[in-house]
Amino acid sequence: MAKSLYETLEISENASESEIKKAYRKLARKYHPDVNKDSSAEEKFKEINSAYEILSDKEKKQQYDMQGDAMFGGQNFHDFSRSHGGAGAGSMEDILREMFSQGGGGNPFGGGGFGGGGFHQEVNLDMETNVTIPFVVSILGGSHSVAVNGDRFDIKIPAGVNTGEKMRVKGKGHAQGGRIGDLFLKITVAASPEYEREGDDLVKTFDVPLSAALFGEKIAIQTLEKEIKLKVPQNTKNGQRFRVKEMGAMNRKTKTRGNLYLKANIVLPNIDDLDEDLVEMMKEKLPKE
Repeated sequence: MAKSLYETLEISENASESEIKKAYRKLARKYHPDVNKDSSAEEKFKEINSAYEILSDKEKKQQYDMQGDAMFGGQNFHDFSRSHGGAGAGSMEDILREMFSQGGGGNPFGGGGFGGGGFHQEVNLDMETNVTIPFVVSILGGSHSVAVNGDRFDIKIPAGVNTGEKMRVKGKGHAQGGRIGDLFLKITVAASPEYEREGDDLVKTFDVPLSAALFGEKIAIQTLEKEIKLKVPQNTKNGQRFRVKEMGAMNRKTKTRGNLYLKANIVLPNIDDLDEDLVEMMKEKLPKE
């Protein structure tokens, strides 16, 4: 017995209530006219809603499971929906409403009222939008202000969030009939002029005077959290990295922090600013290879 309502929601005939609901939400979000601008999306969205209304109602589902597509004159639900979609205002809802009120055995275009509860489409009220957050907030977490549909509010950003992740803000989606959907934020982290992120680690380049690179020295470096003193050893090479443990990004799964790597950029002095005797000595004494 053909049962195309299950095909419409892309689930098996043995799907549980939770699986039916999960499949509906996934497809409704995909084909919602506010999200999907394809010309066929609206029709597909209506089919999905109608299929869910039947399969989410225990009595209607039991009735459909017994009769299958025979209820639609032997057509699959897609063809039935297309062939009766223009039958008048609210046509598809009216046809299905009357069909199920008659127990599936009568002519859906015949007389007789619905004689029961309503048959409404559960509209997906969730929203999705993009938001760009400052680099420092992505690493340390904090509050960030967003504006959606003219409404401005603060959201809490967890430490360690990265570009491409999604966050859900409850109760900030579309509102209809006393119901309010959720807002899904797709995160983009703004680039930083000072830091690069490598997984959970951060890399920051800092300047090292030539004298400090040659003879060693403590250098003050401002990090995202505080100022630290780094001991630069003698004979430090350009590009050499120094690790500062657990001052990187938070791994949201393991709840551990990565490391901060400080990369030395050796700054050479302007030769014109050096003492002439020192310049001559350097010319004479510095190794040529």
